[in-house]
Amino acid sequence: MSVTEAAVELAASLLARAGLPGLFLLAVAELLVAPIPGEAVFALAGFLSSRGAMGLAEAVLVGTLGNLAGSLIEYWLGLRVARPALLKLGKYLMVGERDLEAAEEFFRRRGALAVFLGRFVPGVRSLMGFPAGMARMNPAVFAAATFSGSLPWNAAFALAGYALGERWSEVLRYSSYLDLAGAAALALAAIYLAAKLIKRRRS
Repeated sequence: MSVTEAAVELAASLLARAGLPGLFLLAVAELLVAPIPGEAVFALAGFLSSRGAMGLAEAVLVGTLGNLAGSLIEYWLGLRVARPALLKLGKYLMVGERDLEAAEEFFRRRGALAVFLGRFVPGVRSLMGFPAGMARMNPAVFAAATFSGSLPWNAAFALAGYALGERWSEVLRYSSYLDLAGAAALALAAIYLAAKLIKRRRS
C-alpha cells in the first residue's frame, strides 16, 4: 500500500467516524502538506453526503474553512519563521532584502489574483500561504482570496463524489494528471521568478 493510499484510507476512517469535525481536520492537514489528496477528501465527503451522513453544502463550507485555517497557519509560519530564516541565510541562497521587497511589491499588486488562481493548481494550492506570509501580504486579502479560491475547487470534487456514489474513488484515477499539471505550473513559475530576479540583479 502506498503512502497516498494509506492516507486516503485513514481519511475515510476519520470521516466515517467524526463527520464534519473530521473533515475540518483533514482540510487543515491537507493545506499543511500532509500526504492527503484534497480531491479524495472532498469526493469522499460528497459520497457520504449522498448517504445522508452529512449535508453537501455543510461539507463544502466546513472543508473550505479548514483549508482557510491551514492556509493561515502557513501564512504565520511564512511570516514568523521562514522570512527571518531567509534573511539570515540569504547570502548563502543569493536572496537579499531587495528580493523580499520585490516579492512584497508583487503580492501588494497581484497577490489576491495569484492566491486565488493558485488554489486551483495541485501542488501549488497547498503552499500559497508560505510565500504570502514571507512577503507580508495583507492577511485579510489573503484570507478572502484563499476562501474564494478554495470554495469552487472543493465544491467540484464534493459534487463529483456525490454523483459517483460508491465509485467516488474514481476521482483518484485523474489526480495524477492534476499533479502533473501542478508540477508543470510550479516549474514555469520558478523559471519566471528566476528570470525576474536575474533581470533585477543586472539592472
